[in-house]
Amino acid sequence: MEMMLKVFFLGCILHLASAQLQNGFYSTSCPRAESIVQQVVVKKFSADRSITAALLRMHFHDCFVRGCDASILIDSTKSKSSEKDAGPNLTVRGFELIDDAKRNLEAACPSTVSCADIITLATRDAVALAGGPGYNVSTGRRDGLVSDSSEVNLPGPSLSISDAARFFTAKGLTLNDMVVLLGAHTVGVAHCGFFRDRLSNFQGTGKPDPTMDPALAATLLKTCGTQSRPLSRDPTVFLDQNTSFILDNQFYNQIRSKRGILQIDQELALDSLSAPLASRLAANNDLFRQSFVNAMMKMGSVEVLVGNAGEIRKNCRVFNKPGGRA
Repeated sequence: MEMMLKVFFLGCILHLASAQLQNGFYSTSCPRAESIVQQVVVKKFSADRSITAALLRMHFHDCFVRGCDASILIDSTKSKSSEKDAGPNLTVRGFELIDDAKRNLEAACPSTVSCADIITLATRDAVALAGGPGYNVSTGRRDGLVSDSSEVNLPGPSLSISDAARFFTAKGLTLNDMVVLLGAHTVGVAHCGFFRDRLSNFQGTGKPDPTMDPALAATLLKTCGTQSRPLSRDPTVFLDQNTSFILDNQFYNQIRSKRGILQIDQELALDSLSAPLASRLAANNDLFRQSFVNAMMKMGSVEVLVGNAGEIRKNCRVFNKPGGRA
């Protein structure tokens, strides 16, 4: 009964947040807001197509700690370590793009557009540029007033499906949402350190993970080295070895062929909880596209601040000075 009440309460939070967010929130206060963000994203994407993966990761990491409130953007100070410097966030990137968008927005509409909305809009635009679906984004988020590295607790790449799902249900998302959102790995990369244990001495067996295609394991071993003899650097590899810069359903076809890089990705195709949906997504790109839009919109509403809560930061990296809250 207690768990049912918790799920009901989380559902109410998501519903209330969604009700207060709205399409075209800035249509009067800053009519060019969305086009200003889009221009910055287009320019960056033309030089670096990997920015789509970077923004998707930033958006996810932000929303899973205190909700989608741009707390991940805050710089640490001498006395306080922010979310940005927590272990899981050390390889998050794309902050300069958010800075550029915010600078342009402040010039056009001072103290109006939140950093939280910039992350959400920029991610949406990058998804479309990578061949993913275009969709409307509800706006009206406000920026958080807390960013603490000790609060960062994100699902790791070696979790089981059921353990990973608990992180998502705690945010009012479903197992199906998780399966779909992990499809963002179709444009992602991972450092060898996150999966090297699968390549040669999996769980002390002296052999590669049997759930990984042997040819893929051999190829990755050359790139990454072994656990006992890793390469001096920590290279990255594409999580989708087929259409690495296109946001499509090929990731699911890869994991169904035992070519998942991260253990959690491969488990999506093996675990009875997730395998049926993973198979349907692999077979139907239109289903993936629509499901991805729905899951992204749902995630973007997690624990958002609206109305008079929080603030509208003038600089996304620092909280407004006392008395300067919008």
